[in-house]
Amino acid sequence: QSTTPLVKSEVSTNHISREKRKSLGGGKDDIMIETLSSEQAASHEVVPCTHQLRTNLEEGLTTAEATRRRQYHGYNEFDVGEEEPIYKKYLEQFQNPLILLLLASAFVSIIMKQYDDAISITVAVVIVVTVGFVQEYRSEKTLEQLTKLVPPTCHVLRDGKESMMLARELVPGDIVMLNTGDRIPSDLRIAESFSLQIDESSLTGETEPKHKETRAVPQASIGTGADVEHLTCIAFMGTLVCAGRGRGIVISTAANSQFGEVVKMMMGEESPKTPLQKSMDDLGKQLSIYSFAGRNVVDMFTIGVSLAVAAIPEGLPIVVAVTLAIGVMRMAKRRAVVKKMPAVETLGCVTVICSDKTGTLTKNEMTAQSIATPEGKLAEITGIGYSADGGVVQYQGELVQQWSHPEFARIIEAGIVCNNATIEVDKLIGQPTEGAIVVLAKKAQLEGVRGQYKRLREMPFTSDTKWMGVQCADAQGQNVYFIKDNQRKQCDQYSRQHILEIGKELGQKGLRVLGLARGESMQSLMFLGMIGMMDPPRPGAADAISIVKANLELVIRQVTVFYRASPRHKLKIVKALQALGEVVAMTGDGVNDAVALKKADIGVAMGVCGTDVCKEAADMILCDDDFSTMTAAIEEGKAIYHNITNFVRFQLSTSVAALSLIAASTMFKFDNPLNAMQILWINIIMDGPPAQSLGVEPVDDDIIRQRPRNTKQPMLTGKLIMDILACRQTTK
Repeated sequence: QSTTPLVKSEVSTNHISREKRKSLGGGKDDIMIETLSSEQAASHEVVPCTHQLRTNLEEGLTTAEATRRRQYHGYNEFDVGEEEPIYKKYLEQFQNPLILLLLASAFVSIIMKQYDDAISITVAVVIVVTVGFVQEYRSEKTLEQLTKLVPPTCHVLRDGKESMMLARELVPGDIVMLNTGDRIPSDLRIAESFSLQIDESSLTGETEPKHKETRAVPQASIGTGADVEHLTCIAFMGTLVCAGRGRGIVISTAANSQFGEVVKMMMGEESPKTPLQKSMDDLGKQLSIYSFAGRNVVDMFTIGVSLAVAAIPEGLPIVVAVTLAIGVMRMAKRRAVVKKMPAVETLGCVTVICSDKTGTLTKNEMTAQSIATPEGKLAEITGIGYSADGGVVQYQGELVQQWSHPEFARIIEAGIVCNNATIEVDKLIGQPTEGAIVVLAKKAQLEGVRGQYKRLREMPFTSDTKWMGVQCADAQGQNVYFIKDNQRKQCDQYSRQHILEIGKELGQKGLRVLGLARGESMQSLMFLGMIGMMDPPRPGAADAISIVKANLELVIRQVTVFYRASPRHKLKIVKALQALGEVVAMTGDGVNDAVALKKADIGVAMGVCGTDVCKEAADMILCDDDFSTMTAAIEEGKAIYHNITNFVRFQLSTSVAALSLIAASTMFKFDNPLNAMQILWINIIMDGPPAQSLGVEPVDDDIIRQRPRNTKQPMLTGKLIMDILACRQTTK
């Protein structure tokens, strides 16, 4: 046990009146607030933690004490600020430089008493911003249907009685009861554990559940706080109990929890502008300079409005908005929700994709792939995930069903009897490794053998022994022991070497290997064989990665795998790549991905298995978790920019003609031949429809394989200007 002293955090209460402090039970200038960090709680045994938090494991807190603590700690929920009013969301659409330039032109028209011009320009602007606002508002409404990460209720011990209450009412010191299927409502110090296993994949990315114990963790194993995997006596907010039961002491809530640290990191990062937004900003600045360059103040106000309206392709914001909106609708049909319209185009210029593996590239559903006997016989298993439909077990072309092949049936029997998982409507209740064996038994029509044995005793898996065993009685009342093991067992040298070679072959296929044995006692176990399993890739993920790699093969430096990256590590990776000039896409599904998702140029979250905070941070959400939708989004992004540049060429050629006419009339002191309203009519009404057709026309099928565009290159290049002035046809 560590000798590190428990630290009581003091919270200044100078802002609380003397009367208020008395009513809360305090009379000092500073009131001691009971709270512990996960590292502090993990380094001490249960009793010292209980004393520090001033609670009782058998009685819990009293209602009065919980109310008093809540006034200090607040509710167990995250303060993300008030929802932005709808009018502010609408006004944000006016921040586009082109829109601001048009509004400036309308203002000058009012000063010059050209009210018809001002009205025409304003109407055009309102149409543009409304199209963008409506589409983004619809996306936000879709997101409101997504589920919340923190559970609404939990089982708590209060006033000596167990009751169900809202998770938001928890305070440090509360005693929470845990059962299979429960979502952890706050950070807990485990005080009681009966084969308790918790799925922490949403926080750490690791698929294998963590076995939780009550004993303290040695100080040397705790680390810096960024790595939570070694805190085996702590349950973290938002994670899931997948097996066993227990109880825990609330040590921290809301923003003070490990999950809260991720949320604070995420809120501290600013989402970058998309490459399209940057390109449009640059284009707006260029056009602003060109429209007023070389004019004195009097001339600027005399013909400034006409020049500005002539130089600015008013249809451009409309076409961009409509083109993006169409892209968003196309993506919606492919089950992808785009929160911000410019994000559709961003994937078209991505140079690096940072993808989380567990739950993103894979299904996060452990699946048995092979069964191996000690003699080297190998049976293959088809089907993936927790559904047995269409899956079979085959050995040399023969179906393995029930006891048709006893050598394989005995392995499956041991796996299903030494098992606590169940599958209900293709949903796992229990841990993934055991779930894979349950599905395997269904495929071999052996799921019923579990009912042929009466379980007498269970020897749970621990981090020290790394095996699980059960003692059962068969139909004749004879004792039988079944063991699941992932450690080496002693046997004669030849057999041991042969078994290890088989296990190595399975491991080289990327499979997790589990050994099984049975016997009349723990001293007379017979090795039955091994089951190889894996978390299978999502359908289409391999093809999608191949296509993306072909798209990026000219610019990608190398493929790198980062193992067990924490949220802080992932953020550093994204920032480092952006500092090198890369356009970074990040895909993920867990809490540990949220910060990097927000910081990336485009963040893509999984809609089904993704956590709520992950979806909130992302720019795009894949509703069916299909990674292949990424390739469609890349194709859509490239097509959008390609069509927008085609429109710019077309519209600017019209603008050059209007500018030339106005400039010539000004040079020879003729009356202005075109006012702003006439130019608007030409740009929007006459040129709009053909230009819009350019904005939505289909592109070449091989656009996905084209090199990502250079985001540093402006849309309005010198070559493009010369082509327009020379009336030359350009292609891209």
